[in-house]
Amino acid sequence: MKALVYTAPNEVTFRDEPEPAPEPDDVLLEVEAAGICGSDMHAYHGRDPRRVPPLILGHELVGRVLEGPWAGRRVTVNPLSTCGRCAYCVSGRDNLCSHRTMIGMTRPGGFAERIAVPQRTLIDVPPDMAVRVAALTEPAATALHALGVAVRALPRPLPEARVLVVGGGAVGLLVALLARSYGCRDITLVETNRGRGESARRAGVANVLDATDPGASAADAHDLVLDAVGAAGTRTIALRAVRPGGVVVHIGLADHASEIDMRKLTLAEITLIGTYTYTTADLRATVAALAAGAFGALEWVEERPLGAGASAFADLDAGRSAAAKILLRPRADG
Repeated sequence: MKALVYTAPNEVTFRDEPEPAPEPDDVLLEVEAAGICGSDMHAYHGRDPRRVPPLILGHELVGRVLEGPWAGRRVTVNPLSTCGRCAYCVSGRDNLCSHRTMIGMTRPGGFAERIAVPQRTLIDVPPDMAVRVAALTEPAATALHALGVAVRALPRPLPEARVLVVGGGAVGLLVALLARSYGCRDITLVETNRGRGESARRAGVANVLDATDPGASAADAHDLVLDAVGAAGTRTIALRAVRPGGVVVHIGLADHASEIDMRKLTLAEITLIGTYTYTTADLRATVAALAAGAFGALEWVEERPLGAGASAFADLDAGRSAAAKILLRPRADG
């Protein structure tokens, strides 16, 4: 089969790969589309020691089951394969399972014509859901999970909050769009890439600022700040922008560590929360939210053939793409 393989830092290669070899509990999927995630870009840059080349990346996908009792069913996948037995799994927080493995990291991912995944990770999607919509389930679930964490921490209802989203990539944009559908009236998104900023405006995020604009990091201006980048600079923006008593939700992980303003965090009684991916329940809720149009028309998603994957990675690396999400499709006519 054809696949896009991470072969070395700053290099992905479209080439022939062996057919997947399903384990006893696996099912074989034909991939309709798979999205390029920020974590795939981290691997591409050689900055993720967990993703070792040669490796087929890609964990945001939609496809159809090819064989077995589920044959023909249209599904997305929870890329996290968990043990199902630990305290986290049985309490519904399976995203924290210490025994988890992940497609596109510890096993081949979705940038291929076919993929084998554990059957227990399958999530049904409506048969008539557009490919570009269904393929966004994973990043949209990350946004849904992060907002759920925020709602539990905020002292007042989310629609009353002034919200700042840092980063206009897929997760940041999806967070802003979902917050709007939850009734938030005051949402600001900051982004350095002008093309992405314009895409966010067209998607319906009214107040989009360049991260270098002085108003983008006004001090003590927001009840809730969601950092969808997770870099040293964006953490500084987030801590500066949050009001006393407010909440910062840290989603992205571009940089592993940096100094933050611990004095403000303490004296202003800021709640700082890390959030990781989503639970299986979040994924199912996200499919329903996507089907209901909670994230808008999603016209900002770009689709390219899998064979053009190397140029897609290069364009994202150089900031040439205005799309918050690029999907790679193994069948160009699909």
